[in-house]
Amino acid sequence: MGAPLLLEVSMKKIKRQLPLHLMLLPSVILLFIFSYVPMFGIVIAFQNYSPARGFGDSAWVGLKNFEYVFNLPSFSNVIYNTFFIAVIKMLLHLIVPVTFALLLNELRGPGFKKSVQTITYLPHFLSWVILGGIFVDILSPSNGVVNIIIKSLGGEPIFFLGDTKVFPWTIIVTDVWKEMGFNAVIYIAALTGIDPTLYEAAVVDGASRWKQTTKITLPCLVPTIILLATLSLGNVLNAGFDQVLNMYSISVYSTGDIIDTFVYRLGLKDFQFSAATAVGLFKSAISTVMIVFSYVTAYKTTGYRII
Repeated sequence: MGAPLLLEVSMKKIKRQLPLHLMLLPSVILLFIFSYVPMFGIVIAFQNYSPARGFGDSAWVGLKNFEYVFNLPSFSNVIYNTFFIAVIKMLLHLIVPVTFALLLNELRGPGFKKSVQTITYLPHFLSWVILGGIFVDILSPSNGVVNIIIKSLGGEPIFFLGDTKVFPWTIIVTDVWKEMGFNAVIYIAALTGIDPTLYEAAVVDGASRWKQTTKITLPCLVPTIILLATLSLGNVLNAGFDQVLNMYSISVYSTGDIIDTFVYRLGLKDFQFSAATAVGLFKSAISTVMIVFSYVTAYKTTGYRII
């Protein structure tokens, strides 16, 4: 009697959840077509690939493509640029949103608070194709608004998108500005979860707003900060392909070229498909290790699990 009853319960559960699985099916199919099927292209990294010959007839060269890429004079700069831009972005994507969330939490007018949050949240939904064009105009050394203000104050115009020293910081600052409001949402949600009786007890003890922030608010945010910081390690090689592609030029390749833009130019502009695939595979391998490390660390430090 037990087995038939169990089977009946299972069938009812499957029938009840079937519409949900059918809703998910188109996404699963698209994921399989565009994410899993292209993985077979990894073999290009180990071949002298020719589109005319295809996978089957292209000569197998082993690790020669990796040797070729690693010996390129510009490859070390690309690796350094990627790590520098990505790591600084990761740090500022933690510090700035936390600071912004704390300041926003101190606002008393709910209408003004929501307005500020909405305004700072909106840039996240604008693509870098749009924002790149806007920043090219705003940061222009001749007639950009920023340089007009600098010149009016007696300073020299700055070539934000053409100076090799300034360009990486321009990329970092503009990206932090774009994502600041969106990233702050998590911390604002964490702030609302803090027990208000803690603040009431602190007021009774005579604690100032600064003391309440340093002794109550920040310690309560630490688990969220640690979790997000740990999970962000998986993006250590993602310095922002679409942003850099829309804002850089040949003059700043030495400090602005990252792995993704390097692969783009190597594969789609120079038609070195095998070398580009080798670089992409190298990045994917490092990213996989970092993602596994970040999730294991997140579980060990905060008990975070994917499911």
